[in-house]
Amino acid sequence: MQCRAFSIALAGICFLLGMQYALAAEPIRVGVTASLTGDFAELGRDQLTGIQMWADDLNARGALLGRKVEIVHYDDASDAGKSAALYERLISQDGVDLLLGPYSSALTLAASRVAERHNFPMVATGASSETIWDQGFSNIFQIDAPAGDYMKLPLELANDKGLKRIALVYADTEFPREVAEGARKMAASHGMQIVFDEAYPQENLEFAGIAGRLKAASPDVVLGGTYFNDSVELVRAIRKTGFRPEILVMTVGPAQEDFGRQLGDDANDVMGAIAWMRSGKMPLAYDFSFRYKEKYGHNAAVHAAYGYGGGQVLEAAVRLAGALDRDAVREQLKTMKFRSLLGHYRVDETGRQIAKETYVMQWQDGYRLLVMPEDIADNSIKY
Repeated sequence: MQCRAFSIALAGICFLLGMQYALAAEPIRVGVTASLTGDFAELGRDQLTGIQMWADDLNARGALLGRKVEIVHYDDASDAGKSAALYERLISQDGVDLLLGPYSSALTLAASRVAERHNFPMVATGASSETIWDQGFSNIFQIDAPAGDYMKLPLELANDKGLKRIALVYADTEFPREVAEGARKMAASHGMQIVFDEAYPQENLEFAGIAGRLKAASPDVVLGGTYFNDSVELVRAIRKTGFRPEILVMTVGPAQEDFGRQLGDDANDVMGAIAWMRSGKMPLAYDFSFRYKEKYGHNAAVHAAYGYGGGQVLEAAVRLAGALDRDAVREQLKTMKFRSLLGHYRVDETGRQIAKETYVMQWQDGYRLLVMPEDIADNSIKY
């Protein structure tokens, strides 16, 4: 009788241990949508690849809270409404454990409303529009620099060179509008004159008229709040006029390898206001870039760093929380100080990023080189 009781007890213990092991073996599921088609396809693919590389690296190191990490993702087709619906699916149907945000400020704003409704913390991996953090959300945490800061270094450069005539041209969406607004404020603080200020529809790829008006305004500096395709076509149109401003800076597009492939020599001297860049003086970035190219066969673009860095921030919050409990993870995202591949992470009470650096790169003789800040630059600026 005692032997039978012992056997039953042992079987029960084994069953419970087996259940615990099975539960522990279930992966932590991280939900995200990615723009794999549509206007943001190239950038969205880069970001998703960075997220997946983070998960692969984490799983190769061991685990997170004793469990592997799995990325659950859907194509949002670069559409804010579709992204919002898919985040609802990730939370309500798929039951993901953690959330990373989509690419672009417009899609992130839509996804943020869903996350906030579910009181679900989300790391915004590809958004810089301050409109998101003006909504009073308590669950959305920014890793990128605010859009209004992107032209800080280019305008400081222009001021140092005594250049006072500034042109602003930008897509009529959240991020570029805020890039332009930040540039206006900084230009005014430097005593500069805005001689050209024009927005265009995001889908516009015909820039002959804008380029002609830019040339007529004769600015010293042209600042473009752009994405990828529009940045390529805008530079192409400006070059066709023969006009060469002292400084020509765009957001997003110049950081991509395809920018140089499509423009050839016309890309030379164009600068990019960016959030990240590979540099020999930034060991984390250099190591990531080397391993990324070895893994995927092409160079890492900035949006791959967004994805990887966003994953690192989320991982750090979970490790510090010691659990997947949303309240505990949210508290760590609010209070922790951390350095990811993308740079410093620290947010204010709204979740807005207050520690992230910005950089300037330039196309020189067919290569992308970091040129500002000077202390980590790979080369000096060419004019």
